[in-house]
Amino acid sequence: MSESTASKRMVHHWYLRPVLFVSDIQAALGFYMDKLGFEKIWDKGTVCQVNRGGCEIILCEDSVRRDKGRLFVELNRDGIDELRREISERSVPTQKAWWGYDVIQIADPDGNELLFPLDETNDSERRR
Repeated sequence: MSESTASKRMVHHWYLRPVLFVSDIQAALGFYMDKLGFEKIWDKGTVCQVNRGGCEIILCEDSVRRDKGRLFVELNRDGIDELRREISERSVPTQKAWWGYDVIQIADPDGNELLFPLDETNDSERRR
């Protein structure tokens, strides 16, 4: 297949939004909005979507699901500095962790994790 044929076939844009399962949708919304600064985009009772800076997450209350998710959120240096300031002001529990490099790890009330890398020197290597 030629390069031009391959590019003609790529007509659809895939729009990705991770789903995190939570035990209490209102508690989860409170955490993501009040602690992490997300905005609620839509709400359908036990399923809703939050957004911050293009990071869109669907939260789904499900009493049967107990699995946990992990999101990797890459920010530039200013974004990391702002995140650090906000989590300090809002008393968000964090821990420094290692996931191939140093990250700030934030767990929501259900144990879903958001990882924010601290080392921007490897940005180009991470995107390969």
